[in-house]
Amino acid sequence: MSASSRQKAAAQVIAEPPGEKPLGYIIQNLERTYGVPENGRVSDPLDMLVQIILSQATSDTNSHRTFAALKKRFPTWERALRARAETIADTIRSGGLANQKASVIKSLLQQIKEKHGTLELGFLHEMNAGEAREYLKQFRGIGPKTIACTLLFACRKDVFPLDTHIFRILRRVGLIPQKCTDARAHEIMDQMVPAGKFYSFHVNLIRHGRALCRPREPLCERCPIVEYCDYGQAQI
Repeated sequence: MSASSRQKAAAQVIAEPPGEKPLGYIIQNLERTYGVPENGRVSDPLDMLVQIILSQATSDTNSHRTFAALKKRFPTWERALRARAETIADTIRSGGLANQKASVIKSLLQQIKEKHGTLELGFLHEMNAGEAREYLKQFRGIGPKTIACTLLFACRKDVFPLDTHIFRILRRVGLIPQKCTDARAHEIMDQMVPAGKFYSFHVNLIRHGRALCRPREPLCERCPIVEYCDYGQAQI
């Protein structure tokens, strides 16, 4: 959507009394501004877990490039498991934090292998969101965001990942406390977001955080959800 189109859409937002943070209207106003994103892919959960690990503290372009390099070097996760962590790190060096990420990937593969005897997580597709989350929580080195991203993106389950942009916006709006742990924030939003809107809300909050609700000098006067935002109301 072009900038002009977004501005026109923002002018057509649904205006309802803020009351107790009507999340449905917040989601609708974001969709009118940024569109309704759809998650059309179902992918391998283990592939996605590794992709999310690689995406930390780097750009999408870098993480995609390093994942492609990793898959080219190790066509199967069994081969990656047999490799030294240093070899994995050399393969993903361009994505940043290579030694740390390689250690996490190596450890994760070892844990899954010990648990199942095989490097396969496709059965997560058959679990409900709560079961799948509890299953992944047993593995060391992966946190709530990594788990939630894997289940939302790969398995299309109703779970809500929070990144830096989303934390900032939710705190400004007042949907989560200013002081809130990562795990607790994920719990709050998993209970709050309407079924079927987890992907749309996640993607549009990231878009909103990049376009208008920026870390510095947010453009509150152009914000489609300013009516519901504690921070925005104080600014205007």
